[in-house]
Amino acid sequence: MARKWIYASRTEGQASRQAHADFPEEGPYEREMSKEGFFGPAAFLHHRNPPTGWVKFEGPLQPRAFDLAKLNIAEASPWSAASVLHNASCDIRFWKLDTAMEALARNGDGDQLLFIHEGSGDLFCDFGRLAYEAGDYIVLPRGTMWRLDPNAATSVLMVEATNTHYTLPDKGLVGPHAIFDPAVFDVPAMDEAFRAQQADAGRDWTVEVKKRGQVSRITYPFNPLDAVGWHGELHPVRLNVRDIRPLMSHRYHLPPSAHTTFLSDRFVVCTFAPRPFETDPGALKVPFFHNNDDYDEVLFYHAGDFFSRDNIDAGMMTFHPSGFTHGPHPKALKNMMEQSKPATDEYAVMIDTRDPLEVGEGAASVENADYVNSWRAREAAE
Repeated sequence: MARKWIYASRTEGQASRQAHADFPEEGPYEREMSKEGFFGPAAFLHHRNPPTGWVKFEGPLQPRAFDLAKLNIAEASPWSAASVLHNASCDIRFWKLDTAMEALARNGDGDQLLFIHEGSGDLFCDFGRLAYEAGDYIVLPRGTMWRLDPNAATSVLMVEATNTHYTLPDKGLVGPHAIFDPAVFDVPAMDEAFRAQQADAGRDWTVEVKKRGQVSRITYPFNPLDAVGWHGELHPVRLNVRDIRPLMSHRYHLPPSAHTTFLSDRFVVCTFAPRPFETDPGALKVPFFHNNDDYDEVLFYHAGDFFSRDNIDAGMMTFHPSGFTHGPHPKALKNMMEQSKPATDEYAVMIDTRDPLEVGEGAASVENADYVNSWRAREAAE
């Protein structure tokens, strides 16, 4: 249902006329308060001090960080992977694999998104073979049978769209070929390697089917990846982060929603990729302070120099519950109006969920409990 928001746009006190630019001298720290993530009405408040300048933070709203790289156990099945964060609409796991999967996997609970953080190899599925490498997104429609055959140790961020699907965002005025052209999607091929794996029929094959969070095992006396052809619009696709060309504005710091890659019913998946910094002297050049009161925010750091965060390395994940005011760390804040290099150098996956997330046992075991203090100014921390 279309909403008619209740507001009368106005300005009080000292304020800029444009969001994220030309801040007043007495209020150089802008904080955005908005509805529906970054899609609804918003207020932009100007503060004398950073909104994250606390000296003490207690209670369940505090931000959390997890070093997923420390989850060292390689599991043969994706359904044995450590739970990181989850709710009724989204299940996030981090999975490591160093040998070929002996069994096939099939998700009956929803579409499965695999983000390859490390490693390379082949994915075999009903539709054929897809080679994979670091930085690949692979979207697997619900019900697809698949297995990974790595040629290098592999780690995967898995994001399930529980009881629903993945779709593409509406790219609006910039058109359907902006950010990435759907022509760059790769699909599985029924090539020689796929046909060769069908010949491995001298043993029983097991399919591990996850449905309603429980795993059933179906055994066949042949390899069930034995299709000889297919046609249609429903199939897995692969997209590498190198093929993403982010929207940019030299005069305005775009919100994270401008970098949306995939949509589900109750969450979005965004990709931060290298882009030039804003060049207008009055434009903000770091993420703006905001309290996203409608969405939990999750960020998985894949590769590069994460310019807005201190002491964050590849393989880490941060979790900011809805309502938590956040923004750049103190070191990054020093460069909010002028950067020392021309462009960002980072790849990261962001997941924003409309419903609150619960922390799984896997994430809790590798938590950095001191993350909440990372916004404290050095002199306050000491």
